[in-house]
Amino acid sequence: MLAKKRGLVKPCLTNVNICLMQLLKKIICVFCLALPLLALADSAKHEPSPNFVMKDLASKTHKLADYRGKWVIFNYWATWCPSCLDEIPDLAALNEKHKTKLVVLGVAVDYKNEKEVRDFVDDMLISYPIILANPKIFGQFGSPPVLPTTLIFNPKGKLVHTKQGKISKEFIESLTSSSQ
Repeated sequence: MLAKKRGLVKPCLTNVNICLMQLLKKIICVFCLALPLLALADSAKHEPSPNFVMKDLASKTHKLADYRGKWVIFNYWATWCPSCLDEIPDLAALNEKHKTKLVVLGVAVDYKNEKEVRDFVDDMLISYPIILANPKIFGQFGSPPVLPTTLIFNPKGKLVHTKQGKISKEFIESLTSSSQ
């Protein structure tokens, strides 16, 4: 008994312990295989409510319903993401060039605080509205499995395309000119 308290006796692996360890390994494998499917299910949620209200850094409210008749480019990004930084000039150019046809809404995720995002937006001269991501936005639009991720809504407010990874001005222009 004294030897057990001092840790001198090594625990014995019984058949029950071995079976439990094997079962635990199988459960972990199943969980790891199911995780990507959970991410897909999260991003393929129901259509967001057209009346869901979001506020940008300038305290202006935005709703999908406000943009009926326009394409909405809903872009998840982060300040530390190189691909996100690469696509910002294209998104800004699109927003300026096609003001009557589309709107770009940037959604900042994975940030330390609002000031970090504001300073970044100022430094990068981002001209389109920036919204700070929060659990309510993820609940409506899904959580991005990768950054950047862009959701594209047609003029009727229907989600028509989700692009994971960097998006280009040319891709968006071809999509918005060829379909509704």
